[in-house]
Amino acid sequence: MLRVLGGAGSDCTGTTRRSFLQAGVLGVGGLGLADLYRLKAAQSSVSRGSETSVILFWMSGGPGHMETWDPKPDAVSQFRGPFGATKTTVPGVQFSELLPEHAEDRELVRDAAYLGRGCNPFVTESDPNTPEYRVRNLARPADMPIGRLEDRQSLREALDNATRMAEATADHLDPHMQRAFSLLTSKAAASAFDISAEPDKLRDRYGRHTFGQSALLARRLIEAGVTFVTVNCVPWDHHGTANRLATEPGAKLLIPPFDRALAALVRDLIDRGLYERTLVVAMGEFGRTPKMNPEGGRDHWGNVFSVLMGCGSMKMGQVIGKSTARGEQVADRPVSPQDVTATVFKHLGIDARETHFPDAQNRPTALVETGSPVHELWG
Repeated sequence: MLRVLGGAGSDCTGTTRRSFLQAGVLGVGGLGLADLYRLKAAQSSVSRGSETSVILFWMSGGPGHMETWDPKPDAVSQFRGPFGATKTTVPGVQFSELLPEHAEDRELVRDAAYLGRGCNPFVTESDPNTPEYRVRNLARPADMPIGRLEDRQSLREALDNATRMAEATADHLDPHMQRAFSLLTSKAAASAFDISAEPDKLRDRYGRHTFGQSALLARRLIEAGVTFVTVNCVPWDHHGTANRLATEPGAKLLIPPFDRALAALVRDLIDRGLYERTLVVAMGEFGRTPKMNPEGGRDHWGNVFSVLMGCGSMKMGQVIGKSTARGEQVADRPVSPQDVTATVFKHLGIDARETHFPDAQNRPTALVETGSPVHELWG
């Protein structure tokens, strides 16, 4: 998996965005690319069709559901917040006034969920919106002989084999690891990172900011055959306390470029015939308190928050689940993080409830213990 990442930043715990990403977020349940290939090869009973892919907009720090996809325009000001709502193309559904392009797109679906986490990807560690943009650790350094690169691959394979000796399928790991290695070192992948090859008009449509250019880069990577790409930008941790933006300036800073980037991505995927096989997900690790704090911010809230999904092969233009009048709890049809994860796995052709891997004590552990795919997405 590949993760697109801008500059430095930290959440309210002091964890930098870079280290947070390396520690892991939702991803696809903590699996590497070779693991995913291995699971898909073993899922002969699951209908996979053509190769599928996922783009995750990881909104680190947690966006407020009031300011994004679940506004409460009739609530009192302490809950409603500083922004109004706008009608969408779906009757009876409103989004924040800061999301006008989302509101015009029926190719999206919103659901309500609870708190979740977990994964270790390849990280670009560079902002595709800057002239200095380049991807570290992808091309072989000029002073590194090819033999040394092969030695590194051999060492990785040896370590992986040592840690998986107890697995009955150990003899079958190499082809999947080789496929993952070949993808990451292919000319197609290297070319995909050359965002300057895109026409200026298209780059402008995405927006000349980190959100926009990262989303465009994600499309290029998916087009090159990458299975899972995470787009991460500035933390959404808007407490309004020391060194933290309040809700109003934070939302004005982040939501408009996010709105433009995601809408442009969906249109671009549709135009290129990629939307049928690509699932776009936008979410954070939790939401924000329905009631504004005295500093004009919202604090962490795990009881309810929104997740946005879009895919051409799924049933779009609907809202799954409902929060209470002030956005404090789930009122109807809760969707758990495990449900979201199971949905992503199903899109990738994997039955997460029936797929197991050994834990530290070599006991079989399901990828998803209790969650189920969100069935409404398949009609």
